[in-house]
Amino acid sequence: MRILNKIERFIPVTFIVALMVAHNGYLILSPILWQLLQHSHDFLNSANSWHEAMGFLDTMDIPRLMIGVVLIFMAIILLFRARLAWFFALMLLGCIVIVDIFIFKQVTTLVWYSLLTIAGLAIFWRRFDHHSLGSTSFFAIASMASLIVYSMLGTLYIGEQFTPKITDLPTAFYFAIVCMSTVGFGDIIPHTTSARMFTLTVIIFGITVFAASIASVAGTLISQNLQHIMKGRFTHMIRRNHYIIIGTSSLAQNVYQGLIKSGGNVTLVCEPGNKALFPEHADVVEGDPSSVTTLTLAGAAKAKYIVALTESDAVNAFIILAAKEAGGLETKTIALVNESQNMSKIKRVKPDAVLSLQLLGSELLVRSLNGETINNDLNLDTFFSNAPEDPKGK
Repeated sequence: MRILNKIERFIPVTFIVALMVAHNGYLILSPILWQLLQHSHDFLNSANSWHEAMGFLDTMDIPRLMIGVVLIFMAIILLFRARLAWFFALMLLGCIVIVDIFIFKQVTTLVWYSLLTIAGLAIFWRRFDHHSLGSTSFFAIASMASLIVYSMLGTLYIGEQFTPKITDLPTAFYFAIVCMSTVGFGDIIPHTTSARMFTLTVIIFGITVFAASIASVAGTLISQNLQHIMKGRFTHMIRRNHYIIIGTSSLAQNVYQGLIKSGGNVTLVCEPGNKALFPEHADVVEGDPSSVTTLTLAGAAKAKYIVALTESDAVNAFIILAAKEAGGLETKTIALVNESQNMSKIKRVKPDAVLSLQLLGSELLVRSLNGETINNDLNLDTFFSNAPEDPKGK
């Protein structure tokens, strides 16, 4: 676990897993692409039909080609930690393993590498928990594009087994769309078993991909709207007798976790774009932390405490000034002092309490060096210094 933490300081685990998925896709594609390069001369010069041009492909090469392409697409979406991409990458890798072991009766290096990637996806499944509209839209577009390419390639490969024969790209595209949408005009009919089975796969995949794409996009939209309503209106109504924590530092996040565990009602305030640093269920208000409007939106008038925990002492001072204007009569303010030399400057804005981690550390270190016992008699005035009374400056 320590080794993993050290690695994550430089490279996120999600990136490593996504890279492994993309590498699997490349390993699946490389033999087919190599055959394509070897037969490119025949494709350009001597091929009289699409079937001859793709004659180097075996029966299973077209599905494997599409699985390789889709895996690379899924790897890109995995970088956004999308749960939907995690599920489909796991499913496609499982299909490769099952086909190679039970159909081709072979255990290759690709099979072991796929199993290793599946293990990585399974172990770190909690890291892929995002349901953003952008990632699901990309998934929907990539899935439909991949299915169209698969349908067109397969149709052109066995084009002579249809009535009338399919020998050009526009007709193959038309037939692919008709099958995927399950319209079934009946103007093009498969007349062999292979063509019928292929047509069934296009229909089944079409229904699945269209349903999954619509459900993923619509589900994300509905979820985000409900979340916006719940957090924008409902939480605004229940912001009463709560704590307002301002900042995105590790201290702010730890204080938030501690208050939540103790049953406290907490509203977080952060700069725009930093909301992702907190859990999805957190009550977060994005905006200028030193703005009266932002603090009013966070319910400052009915808050118990407004705690400024940013990494800038100047910003903390401005937050306290805004909190005095937006806060209620019972609202207390606490300001963090990052640099001990700024203690007197922070006290000039008259917060109810001033928090100094540096002074606490020095006090503990001095006591340890002197061999003194650290107990409940520790003088907390050096750590949690009370500011002058009358916090409203009246």
